[in-house]
Amino acid sequence: MIDEIQVENLALIRSASLAPARGLTVLTGETGAGKTALLSALKLLMGERADKAAVREGSAGLEVSGRFFGAAVAASDADADAEAGATAAAAADAADSPEEELVAVRRVTADGRSRVSLNGRMASVGELASRIAPLVDLCGQHEHQRLMKPAEHLGMLDAWAGAEVAAPRAAYEAVFAAARAAAAELAHVREAGAASSARLEEARFTLRQIDAVDPREGEYDELAAELDRAEHAEALAMAADGAHAALSGDGGALDALGAAASALEGAARFDAALGDLAASLREAGYVLEDVAREARGYRDGVEFDPEELARKQERMAALQGLLRAFGPRMDDVLARRAEAADLVSLVDDAAERERAAQRAVDEAEAALTEAAAALSAAREGAAPRFAEAVSVQMARLEMGGAQLECRLEPLPRAAWTQAGSQAVEFLFRPGAGMQARPLARIASGGEISRVMLAIKVVLGQADEVETLVFDEVDAGVGGSTANALAEVLADLAATHQVLVVTHLAQVAVRAEAHYQVRKREGEGGMPETDLRLLLDDERPAEIARMLSGDATEASLAHAREMLAAAAR
Repeated sequence: MIDEIQVENLALIRSASLAPARGLTVLTGETGAGKTALLSALKLLMGERADKAAVREGSAGLEVSGRFFGAAVAASDADADAEAGATAAAAADAADSPEEELVAVRRVTADGRSRVSLNGRMASVGELASRIAPLVDLCGQHEHQRLMKPAEHLGMLDAWAGAEVAAPRAAYEAVFAAARAAAAELAHVREAGAASSARLEEARFTLRQIDAVDPREGEYDELAAELDRAEHAEALAMAADGAHAALSGDGGALDALGAAASALEGAARFDAALGDLAASLREAGYVLEDVAREARGYRDGVEFDPEELARKQERMAALQGLLRAFGPRMDDVLARRAEAADLVSLVDDAAERERAAQRAVDEAEAALTEAAAALSAAREGAAPRFAEAVSVQMARLEMGGAQLECRLEPLPRAAWTQAGSQAVEFLFRPGAGMQARPLARIASGGEISRVMLAIKVVLGQADEVETLVFDEVDAGVGGSTANALAEVLADLAATHQVLVVTHLAQVAVRAEAHYQVRKREGEGGMPETDLRLLLDDERPAEIARMLSGDATEASLAHAREMLAAAAR
């Protein structure tokens, strides 16, 4: 959801700020006042290619900044592309989650260089697009948005169908993953079975070399420690014996310690402090006696066995030979052995392993076919109801009997995806008896905008996009159709943040926030686009202008009447 957009030095805009309401916000003004420049600013925040021609004449560069709030902002950190099959319940849960803030800034210099920052850190245009574009749907006559891409239609149908499709889709996705894994295992088995004789011989040689030594995990480190002790047994025994003699031999440390303690104890009757020192020496003597005893035990336990030493040295040499050939670590040696053993096993047992892998593929494919049929049936049940619901909204917009059709086409097995075994595309039938055509090929821009509007209303909370921006949705609309269009936009604003560039007073009076766009003479006589949030007492004059081109007493009275009716 857009909290605020600030624009500087873009086209005719010197400085402008837009803070849309949570519901319906309208932008009104004379033709050529610069309303489309504000949409250009939003496109720059969505990652559209920068054009240096958009920089205001005489400026070093333009800057567009935006602050966005909503659960979708937080979700995009972990996963910018939400699952197309999210249910309405899941969307409602997301709406209840804490709102996060994202501040995006896009700068374009007069020579066409572009700079981006997100929450104060440098970012790429691609990252900007991945973070902002999923939050906003530009529903202009000539925009390339989700609705115009058949690849997105399946996700819209699933989102509208909710739990009816969610359960069979989840089952299908699980089985699809299992089938893909089974196919990968079969390919692996077949590839190994077709391994060249050179590869196979190399694997068998590796296996023989390593198994001849038969290293066990952790053995190398243990043997290295044992060899250190065995190769230096004499030095270790001498060190322990020397320590024992120095501590407990004649004239050793213990004798000196005892003499010192006795001297202090003899004088302790004159000063108790010397008795405390003597006691400390006696305690230290106990520690030294323990060390002397352990040193003697260590000395007596040292054994020098030339044959055992030779055996360990020979074993170490064998392990080091493996490290040179297959290392540098023993873990690498063991991994090479596992790899070689697997290849030899695959080849030696190729026929049986391939039969087992093929059985697994056949079972997975059978389960996948069943799951695909269940998912297809759920979608085929939901598709006509979805199309009918959209057609009802199109009728509200007085589109002359036009209808939406939702066509499902089975895909060949090779084209199945994690989303299912069907392709879904929305078709537009302009009137009864006329041919339905792909929505993306509708010639009339006004029809495209109103079909978009109808679909958005039907999707309601299930639509993942929080902010919808409509430009020229009212092209060629008047009379009762204008009233119907205003009602539908108001309905849509109950579930989305909606921004509308409009020429219809019927739409403008329903806005929660009404911005007026004017062209005026700026500094140095340069034309300048001014954007201003109208106060309640300023709106009647703008509504009157939209009704009659001027604020006459009659048009002002009519404007006040329309605003009062919309407020009820």
